[in-house]
Amino acid sequence: MKQNKKKLIAITGGIGSGKSIVLSVAEELGYPAFSADAFAKEIYNDKNVLEAVQKLFPRCVQNGAIDRRALAREVFSDETKLAALNGATHPAIMEKLRSAMDAADSAAVFAEVPLLFEGGYAPLFDRVIVVMRPLAERVEAVARRDGATESEVLARIKNQYDYEKNRIIGHTVLYNEGDLATFRERAARAIREAAQDP
Repeated sequence: MKQNKKKLIAITGGIGSGKSIVLSVAEELGYPAFSADAFAKEIYNDKNVLEAVQKLFPRCVQNGAIDRRALAREVFSDETKLAALNGATHPAIMEKLRSAMDAADSAAVFAEVPLLFEGGYAPLFDRVIVVMRPLAERVEAVARRDGATESEVLARIKNQYDYEKNRIIGHTVLYNEGDLATFRERAARAIREAAQDP
């Protein structure tokens, strides 16, 4: 992915940290901006992926369609099952994301990649912006957004990369604290720096 001249920049962080806000700011600033989650929502249209997931989780597929709530309940309570699901879906998601980024006509292209470190994808990017936010605020935001319980959100967080325990070295860390306007200003600065930094 680094073979072309454009700069590829990943935006990552824990669930509910504010990654999507940062991505939207990048888009508002005129940069091509893509979301791995957007490709993930369409990934079950890929017949091979759907068949692989159906073999792994037959109870979560009804009439050829994924029951996303049932699938989430099953995998987020079991690390082995989550790893199996990620193995079936993530390579296809990243392939579609990379193709979109490579086709974008810009010197800098941004992508929101939630499982960047878990999947070992960080080396594919020239820069990484890590969004950090207090845990309680993340839980509240996700519960409100997804209609999930606090325990369901915490189960998801437990299976993600721990940005608090693991030191973030060599990447831009962007703190989502205070009001939205301040966070968006910080995000704009981080985006401009990442795009222009050699």
